[in-house]
Amino acid sequence: MLSVLLFAAVLPGASAIFLRVYENTLVRQTEAELIAQTAALAAAAEVMWPGERIAPVDPAERRAPGYFQPEPAMIDLRSDPVLEPRPPARTTARSADPDMVAVAETLGPMMDRTSQTTLASIVLLDRQGVVVRGLGEAGSWRDLPEVGAALGGRAETVLRRDAGYTPRYSMEWLSRASGLRIHHTRPVVVNGRVEGVILASRSPRALFKGIYQDRGKILFGVIGVLGLLSVLAVLVSRGIARPIEVLRRAARDVTHGEGAVPPPPATAAVEIRELYEDFGRMAEAVERRSRYLRDFAAAVSHEFKTPLAGIQGAVELLQDHADEMRPDQRRRFLDNIAADSRRLSVLVARLLDLARADMARPETGVAVDLRDVAVRIADAWNGPMQIDIDLPASLPLIAVPAASLEMVLSVLLDNSRQLGATRIALTGRVENQRVCLTVTDNGPGVAPRDIQRIFEPFFTTRRKEGGTGMGLSIAQALLRANRAEMALVRSQGGATFTLDLPASSSS
Repeated sequence: MLSVLLFAAVLPGASAIFLRVYENTLVRQTEAELIAQTAALAAAAEVMWPGERIAPVDPAERRAPGYFQPEPAMIDLRSDPVLEPRPPARTTARSADPDMVAVAETLGPMMDRTSQTTLASIVLLDRQGVVVRGLGEAGSWRDLPEVGAALGGRAETVLRRDAGYTPRYSMEWLSRASGLRIHHTRPVVVNGRVEGVILASRSPRALFKGIYQDRGKILFGVIGVLGLLSVLAVLVSRGIARPIEVLRRAARDVTHGEGAVPPPPATAAVEIRELYEDFGRMAEAVERRSRYLRDFAAAVSHEFKTPLAGIQGAVELLQDHADEMRPDQRRRFLDNIAADSRRLSVLVARLLDLARADMARPETGVAVDLRDVAVRIADAWNGPMQIDIDLPASLPLIAVPAASLEMVLSVLLDNSRQLGATRIALTGRVENQRVCLTVTDNGPGVAPRDIQRIFEPFFTTRRKEGGTGMGLSIAQALLRANRAEMALVRSQGGATFTLDLPASSSS
């Protein structure tokens, strides 16, 4: 999407730049043509020079590196200054050099034929800048900067305004080169001496004329750009738009409890595939949470219904028959009300603990020594039970807060004590860069029929003794909030729980 947007944003600017670059290319193409024409005429004048014999080039010299040196076109519409139109030749008393006049008689027809084909204006000057042939003018152009450069032995190209230019169509103002004329001068060098100058000038190809002449290439480029845009549109549609539309429909179905999140299309972009995966995980989590809330609400309703029914029944009996009851009967009903009220209070407190555990989030930078926590738990519980600790000194620090870990271990130890265990063993080891803590007691263990339900909220085998069945649920929620897990392991005698704890990145 970013590529498409950048392409769309750059396209207008790129088009304008293309026109400028293309126009500059047309100007340089004209300069290159003038360079080629003047180079050929200057070489012909050198060969025709009276009284001079030009030695042929040694074949060995032609093979020497650097012998062939092309002269590139250097004019630039963006940076080169534009001079005023070329003024008329300045009147001078000097006569043209006789040798150059003699050369002009032979070279003149060549200049005329060249001008006829290339439409360039060609003027031949002697070594004083006096016009020898061309334009029907007489006088000197020695003061022109391009002529002065050529008389100094250096070819020169300048841009000048075209005094005879007249716009032919309304959009011609878009072309900067339309009202210009290119002037190129080249020295005629004979045996190392500058004997004259060839001055050629021509208007460059106009922008729109060049576009018309190159319309086939430009049309091919436009078709290529449109084709690229079409391909990008198809890729965006198949990779982003269509998958998002499918995901939107799937989200609507999931909202109404219908269907499921489909797998991401193979043509979808990487980010869209990841979005599908994340949305699928979210939908599963929402469904799992919905089931949990439904079951939890049903369990809460069931747990609260029993004490509330007892309280309501006792209150109704007292309201209807309080005067007829003996004191011990009234006391028994009041005690039942008080007991059920205490159970409701305990249930509410445990529900708050479970809610806080469910909403807990992992703390950053936590690094707890498991042995320190185990020692504190052993000191607190060593009276009613014997606690054996087998934790290697090489255990890494864990990323679970000490308070959460102490609460989990207290729940396990309290459950073991209530079931009659007298001895607890805490052992630890490292597995897959995580710490595995095993808690084993010597009690009666967990009945096989209860293994699958032991972590369910409100499940307890000690309801008559006041058990709420919330301890293990709260412990499990606290561990999962810190990316840890607790599981019951089948064992011969007693109950064995394993705590899979993440190692701290600070250890």
